[in-house]
Amino acid sequence: MGIYKNDRLAMIQLALEQREREVLSPIATQSAAGVRRFEDPRLEEGYRQPFSVDVDRILHSRAYTRYIDKTQVFYLIKHDHITHRVLHVQLVSKIARSIGRFLGVNEDLIEAIALGHDIGHTPFGHDGEKFLSELCSMSGIGYFQHNVQSVQFLERVERKGKGWNLCLQTLDGILCHDGEIHNRMLQPARNKTFETIDQEMAAKKTDPEIKLIPMTQEGCVVRMADTISYIGRDIEDAIRLNIIKRSDLPAECVKRLGDTNGTIVYNLVTDIINSSFQNIYMAFSPEVSAALKRLKAFNLERIYMNPKIKSQTDTIKKLFEILFERFLDDIEKENRTSVIFTSFLEDMSQDYIANHNSAEIVRDFIAGMTDQYFLRLCPQDKVPKTKIIP
Repeated sequence: MGIYKNDRLAMIQLALEQREREVLSPIATQSAAGVRRFEDPRLEEGYRQPFSVDVDRILHSRAYTRYIDKTQVFYLIKHDHITHRVLHVQLVSKIARSIGRFLGVNEDLIEAIALGHDIGHTPFGHDGEKFLSELCSMSGIGYFQHNVQSVQFLERVERKGKGWNLCLQTLDGILCHDGEIHNRMLQPARNKTFETIDQEMAAKKTDPEIKLIPMTQEGCVVRMADTISYIGRDIEDAIRLNIIKRSDLPAECVKRLGDTNGTIVYNLVTDIINSSFQNIYMAFSPEVSAALKRLKAFNLERIYMNPKIKSQTDTIKKLFEILFERFLDDIEKENRTSVIFTSFLEDMSQDYIANHNSAEIVRDFIAGMTDQYFLRLCPQDKVPKTKIIP
């Protein structure tokens, strides 16, 4: 009975692969092309498709669980309807899969990249990333980049240092998502290997300005969807918090894209499908790209750099310095009662410990924290108050 069952499941898998060959675009990534750094006999004997397995592994990672209390844009604010990181990655996944369905590319790979792309984000969003990057650079371990850290977590930290052994195409899409960069057109840089992405990670630690391009069309879809997912959503959150008014939006952007998150997402998705269908690249039309670029500049000036949401920046920076120095000292003095030993390093693989110096271990520990866990570890007399907004 067991042999019959396995044979039947194998036939189903072959049928799924055949369906992909018949239905997906010629530029799509076939599931059968998924390649892992290490052999995984369980998967070779099983029937699940590679990128679907990656989705499951990311969903079951501890880092994914911690998304729920990680800042997207607004921190130290308690409000039930403000976007957190967990909602953001779900929105990216949904938008990217919608685009991918119309373009005929692999939705499993899209979902894996989308759900994993921000796993390396620090507490307190991009401000936290900036503060941790300064500390890492001063410690001689290179700049901190959340996309690089996402791969670091999934390959080298999760499962007590064993990692999840995800496919090359998934890790590459996560590494190269860079949603803050504005691209009108994006074409995959194919034929990468694990050695390639190792080199790209090392290069980004040395020079954060180096531009990385995904190796798959699916990675390009997620990178474009990242921008689509946050641009209008951040506007809605800012309006809800009385940081901006809807009437403040640039008239030329409103004319082309609309003035609500729903219309902005719909118009951007529609444009990218029309501009990319049956092409070897992803693209916005020139007019929509210009409007999106202008809207991103508006968000940067009026939302992300708004003094109203930066009032506690200096305090948060100081707290990053305090924790980094404390845990670095604890490791170097082998203070086994420290939480970095009891919570993070306990039962960690010897491979991880042997291949990471003290500063890298502290980086991984702090980067993985949720906002509230970070604050609980800080001197309580220095912790800023959270503003409660009904």
